[in-house]
Amino acid sequence: MHTYRPTITGSRHMISAGHHAAAHAGYNILEAGGNAIDAGVAAGIALGVLHTDLVNFAGVAPMIIYLAEQREVVTIDGLGTWPRAADINVFIQQYGGKMPPGILRTVIPAAPYAWITALERYGTMRFGDVAQAAIRLARDGFAMHWLMAGYIAEHEADYRRWPESERVFMPRGKPPRAGELFTQPDLARTLQYMVDQETAHAGAGRSAGLHAARDAFYCGDIAATIAHYHRDNGGWVTMQDMADYRVRFEPPVSTRFGDIDLYACGPWCQGPVLPQALNILSGLELKAMGHNSPAYIHAVTEALKLAFADRHAYYGDPAFVDVPMAQLLSPAYANERRKALDPHRAAAGMPAAGIVDQRELAGAPTPSADQATPALEPGTSYVCTIDRHGNAFSATPSDASNATPVIPGTGLCPSSRGSQSWCDPALPASVAPGKRPRLTCSPALALRNGKAYMPFGSPGNDVQPQAMLQAFLNLHVFGMDVQAAVEAPRFATYSFPSSSEPHTYLPARLTLESHVPRATGEALTAMGHDVTWWPKLAEAAGAVCAVRVNPETGILEGGADPRRLSYALGW
Repeated sequence: MHTYRPTITGSRHMISAGHHAAAHAGYNILEAGGNAIDAGVAAGIALGVLHTDLVNFAGVAPMIIYLAEQREVVTIDGLGTWPRAADINVFIQQYGGKMPPGILRTVIPAAPYAWITALERYGTMRFGDVAQAAIRLARDGFAMHWLMAGYIAEHEADYRRWPESERVFMPRGKPPRAGELFTQPDLARTLQYMVDQETAHAGAGRSAGLHAARDAFYCGDIAATIAHYHRDNGGWVTMQDMADYRVRFEPPVSTRFGDIDLYACGPWCQGPVLPQALNILSGLELKAMGHNSPAYIHAVTEALKLAFADRHAYYGDPAFVDVPMAQLLSPAYANERRKALDPHRAAAGMPAAGIVDQRELAGAPTPSADQATPALEPGTSYVCTIDRHGNAFSATPSDASNATPVIPGTGLCPSSRGSQSWCDPALPASVAPGKRPRLTCSPALALRNGKAYMPFGSPGNDVQPQAMLQAFLNLHVFGMDVQAAVEAPRFATYSFPSSSEPHTYLPARLTLESHVPRATGEALTAMGHDVTWWPKLAEAAGAVCAVRVNPETGILEGGADPRRLSYALGW
């Protein structure tokens, strides 16, 4: 397959990220002797500057890490909880069961805690080392890119709701144009304040310095500024909420496909959708169907719909919800779910969830159809890397800036990820104090023979696991190289309630990129799919990044999706 970019190769280390400058930030750390965790954190923080429309430093940062020496996979949730004062009845009684834009959808910012914790536990560098690129990009600026310029222009009215958001994102009084220098001095000062606090405690050692940087955000002036703004504007976040927040180390979920062990984050996010769908598809002759044939697209789509139905019925914060994860990922369960996949006819809407342990599914009412445009927010980016030691890092930082205000003087939009909770107490992903929303951001990591083989992921809300599944199958069923695998034409189903408010549901909707043949679309329509079309290499189709260890040569291969601004670098 012809590709728009070459597969980047290297023998020492490799990084792929959602913006070329973020990849460069991480690559510089690798070249300076840092490990995959140091580099991934550097790139992730930089994405919170370069993609401030889609990623916020005060947002979310779920990550999955492979530690080569311990031969262990760990995940850090990087996901905030609802404040103690959060009340689902406010949304039900005052907003008709909807969640309005603004600070009421704020959960505790998690990304700073996650980045610093990853550095402390598994990295080798200081916060100041890995944050320098982000500080320079925020202070000195970068050329506004087409993706961010288009997003701000599309959401101009949203940004103008709050004077500080308008000031930061429209510094000349109007949406910035691609190519203009864009600076974020307040954000630079926020990051520098954390570095300064670290430096002040550097004499006590690296760990003490990292703690000081983290406390500067969660217990110091930054936390106070966030809490005071919430107090003065009807929000729920308090200083106590900030000070009490901790990230969680959650067990990964996994499945096996051929000789690959695929790991994902748990049901506090949509991570298990990927291995669930893969389990269903593992019993089908995918290669014989032909890549992106009507039969293949139909099978993958229907398997995803089955997995999304289980997501809606079962997934939620395991601290609050009994999620039957072992059963959902068992081969026997996959065999049963596969029986519900009609090879000739599309399910008319979201299929019924599978029955696990005969439990009642009263908590998953049938959603009503909504013919609105599919919800594509909040936005996201991605970074992955493998270092010279064989460690691997995979993270999906996120949180858009148009749905909640910038806190004056900070350059921060504290996480609006509450938009991925539901205002229906019967659902497992409903709002509750101290509970985590069911996050869409879901990085993945594959091992082969017990060693790092391929960290990979994508932005794209509910499209994330769909794009990741297709790229994975392109590699491991159809034998594409990593760059061809992430560039190949894509499709996505919307035949389930969207994760994000307003939880749009489009029964049977299937969207194809325009370089899928029209005859394929017509055949899928005849099978009962409601087919619509994206342009070629559509931004909405996700943007997969991956770093793979070639199983025959041991060479590192980096793939970066041209649908957005992704780039790979290696040596």
